[in-house]
Amino acid sequence: MKAITLDAFGDPSVLKYGEITTPEPDAGEVLIKVHNVSVNVTLDIALRKGNYPIKPDFPHVMGIDPVGEIVDVGREVSGDRVGERVGVHALMRSDVCTPGEEADDPKFYRFVGIHRWGGYAEFVTVPSENAFKIPERISFPEAAVIVRHLPTALHLLSIKGKLKAGEWVLVMGATGGLASCCVQAAKKLGATVIAGAGADDRVDAAINYFGADFGINYRTKNLAEEVKKITGGRGVDLVADNIGDPDLWSGSMESLASMGRLVTAGAHAGTTASIDLKQLYLRRQTIIGSPGCNFSDVESALKMVEDGSIKAPIIHKIFPLHEASEAHSLVEEGNFAGKILLDPMMSN
Repeated sequence: MKAITLDAFGDPSVLKYGEITTPEPDAGEVLIKVHNVSVNVTLDIALRKGNYPIKPDFPHVMGIDPVGEIVDVGREVSGDRVGERVGVHALMRSDVCTPGEEADDPKFYRFVGIHRWGGYAEFVTVPSENAFKIPERISFPEAAVIVRHLPTALHLLSIKGKLKAGEWVLVMGATGGLASCCVQAAKKLGATVIAGAGADDRVDAAINYFGADFGINYRTKNLAEEVKKITGGRGVDLVADNIGDPDLWSGSMESLASMGRLVTAGAHAGTTASIDLKQLYLRRQTIIGSPGCNFSDVESALKMVEDGSIKAPIIHKIFPLHEASEAHSLVEEGNFAGKILLDPMMSN
């Protein structure tokens, strides 16, 4: 099969397109013909550069979130699964993990595309339980970004953020993959949503396409002041932040009401930020980390998309698999809105 292999850490030029052996599914596994896989900043770009904590053995095939069709199964897997359209949940369950608490057991974090070969290839094998059947109404590209981000959004809001109907939510970077899912999931859960974004067109997209109730361009306006105006001086109950921009962090915290929660699920724009500890304890606020999701969140997310009311995050461009290095370069430049996908079938 054709695949992109990583044989050394470095810039996008280290990604090599070539022929490797097609894997066979072991017991409890399925073989998937890959239709799409996304290019992720943390789990692809950082891994390629050698900046991710886990250093895979070379050669390595990246790709944490492939979607496609099951074409073969290993022992202990029903042959009825052949032909299923599936999306892959990257986090592999450990025998030591408590079911339903996989996202909170970092000692046993093991990912498709990091700890084992992933979806930058024509075929990939994964544990059968990690291959979730996707609704017929969504396309493979849509499934790639929905399965990657909507379960994490639900976990962030419901499990970590304890979001209740009637509460106010501020979503930062609101047209990004995870954030646009947060906007829609929060609305589904009965919240009033304020979308924060760094450009007027992105604010418009968050409101008019993804359904946010209000929007703020945090590059041209004072974030906390605008939030207070919108909420009648109260502030929001929950901030969903997966960008970690140190220049915006204080505004996010100041946007919180008393007893408010800020849930962080990423640090694309920085890894450190200043905190006003006096404000934190006097206003009894909480900062919560939420890096992933459980298998049950994937099931909930796929049920949520069945009625067609959830829109997939914006897809900026789909590259043929053999142009993975160009795709990585574009993601690193970052001057666009939406997700970048690879398609092995476009390379045939």
